[in-house]
Amino acid sequence: MTVVSCWSAKGGSGTTVVAVALATMRGREGDHGALLVDLAGDCPSVMGLPEPIGPGVTDWLAAGDQVPSDALGRIEQQVSEHVALLPTGTAAPEGTDRVAPLLEVLQAQTRHVVIDLGRLGAGSGALPAVAAELAEGAEQSLLVTRPCFLSLRRALASPVRPTGIVLVTEEGRALGRREVEDILGAPVVAEVPIESAVSRAVDAGTLAMRMPRGLERSLRHAA
Repeated sequence: MTVVSCWSAKGGSGTTVVAVALATMRGREGDHGALLVDLAGDCPSVMGLPEPIGPGVTDWLAAGDQVPSDALGRIEQQVSEHVALLPTGTAAPEGTDRVAPLLEVLQAQTRHVVIDLGRLGAGSGALPAVAAELAEGAEQSLLVTRPCFLSLRRALASPVRPTGIVLVTEEGRALGRREVEDILGAPVVAEVPIESAVSRAVDAGTLAMRMPRGLERSLRHAA
């Protein structure tokens, strides 16, 4: 199945909301569900889950070759009927040598895979480089951004070029879809308006269980 990475160049863009929504929507589509890989650490809160206890994907990345690839399956958590979560973990990877094996495991999945990378460049140690390689290595690399000058300037400075853009729209912005596509050189695959229903679902931790219809409609083409 296709591996989709969701990332932003500026905090507060809505990357985790988009990642959770895409994983939920894709998980319903097939017989095998979806795997949501949380490298940013915010997915449990958005899904109304307690903070995971135990190892996660960063621990696997930091462990080195002595930990086999099938160990990833043992640290997954089934969080709904259609979605399994690979939590963040607590270890700090010291390099990016395990990124390629991780991508191989994810690309071999029979499930849809969505990776929440949060803001590229965030974190300490090798984590920013790990996130950048995962963003670049995914078949579908989605930049989540608002149409503001600062966000677009940071996206242009990013070492990763997206394959598509999820544009989080709000009233009063001078820049629209066409301008964003021209500036970033990538197609807008979804326009997601800022809605109070989405904010309420995030605050209540019900986004995955009762996704607002407007959000689902907006992301249909990206999913």
